[in-house]
Amino acid sequence: MSRRTRALGFLLAALIAAAAAATVANGYGDSVVRGYGELRPVLVASADLRAGKPIDPALAAEGLVVRRVPVRFVPAGVLVAPPEAVGLVPTAPIPAGSYLLAAQLHPPSEGGSGAGLPEGRRPVEIAVSGAGALQALGAPSVGAKVDVAVTTESSGSGAGRTYVAAPAVPLLGLGPGTEGVEGESATATLALTRSQALRLIQAESFARRITLIPR
Repeated sequence: MSRRTRALGFLLAALIAAAAAATVANGYGDSVVRGYGELRPVLVASADLRAGKPIDPALAAEGLVVRRVPVRFVPAGVLVAPPEAVGLVPTAPIPAGSYLLAAQLHPPSEGGSGAGLPEGRRPVEIAVSGAGALQALGAPSVGAKVDVAVTTESSGSGAGRTYVAAPAVPLLGLGPGTEGVEGESATATLALTRSQALRLIQAESFARRITLIPR
């Protein structure tokens, strides 16, 4: 067999392998669409974004990326392209891998992290449940007031109790929860006083649920 014939044979084998891979990929994509809905573009942080640092074109190009995810997993208020974030400022740190939500960003004129917040308050992230009520009418606006309710576990024969641990606190952002189940769990960034932050951080370790109640 000549060298030319062997080269043509290798080329033909490579083309067949590429076609087979494309067929498998298309089949996988079709199965994802059937199981979870159409794929939609979402904007994701590919690098950690600092609170208070404006997103300029260079940061948008290096630190943001567009992914396509099934529509059932797309959170309310997510941005879909890097230009939408250019010129805006994160209200709290956004770790790499997180969706970029409109509620997490504000124009520079509104001040940076900590700026524009009531005296003595700082942004704190808390894992919460029942976020679907806040997302039902779209992404909550930055600064919207919410009550933070804690539901404790039942003890012995007695039932657990529910109480408002932090009333009328500003909501700075709402992102996907650690479980990734839309409407059930979420990560809320709240403007809390030191005592409220300590109370809620402690509640995360023993409470059955921490719920945001819109005002």
